[in-house]
Amino acid sequence: MICFAAKWTDDSNVLFYSEFHNGREAMVQAAYELLNEADAVITYNGDGFDIPHLNREFLEAGLTPPSPYASIDLLKTVRKQFRSASNKLDWIVQKLGLGRKTPHTGYQLWVDCLKGDPKAWALMKRYNKQDVVVTEKLYKRILPWITSHPNVGLRNGHTSACGNCGSFKAVKDGRAYTAMGVFQKLQCKNCGKYRRGNARLFGADSVGLK
Repeated sequence: MICFAAKWTDDSNVLFYSEFHNGREAMVQAAYELLNEADAVITYNGDGFDIPHLNREFLEAGLTPPSPYASIDLLKTVRKQFRSASNKLDWIVQKLGLGRKTPHTGYQLWVDCLKGDPKAWALMKRYNKQDVVVTEKLYKRILPWITSHPNVGLRNGHTSACGNCGSFKAVKDGRAYTAMGVFQKLQCKNCGKYRRGNARLFGADSVGLK
């Protein structure tokens, strides 16, 4: 790892750390502290790439694992829910009108950064920060499609809130049926996620036998 960018959701400030700007030890420590504070981390192919690389950096730096966090890898949702001509982040966000990744010189950019070229590092910084921006835009766009999202409502102590976005605004939309009963089906007015109400409308009672 030579650099990384990150931001808190809905915060306009995009953070950037690199060997060139901050030094390796400070860069790794900054990544560790951010993950240690986060409840959830949103990435695109983070489970397969970013997170294992970060874990290796932490191990080599003599750090313990960061505090547990939920991983929201958007690539998994894109692959599971949609059939696209390409699953690359740049193709997806352009197709959805969410912007695009910053064009760069390819492998040569990394070579030039390792040589300490200030212009290359300036481009790398723009490239990394833009990746974070479009990833957040994609997250908000496909939020109701994410089936494995950590329950935001429960984390905030509210069982009646939308699990994906935490909103209390919902409309009734028919009924949800399970093997043991019938519940009110609700759709979040904020993100569009479907869920079922907490109270069972009617259904079978279960009895334990010995």
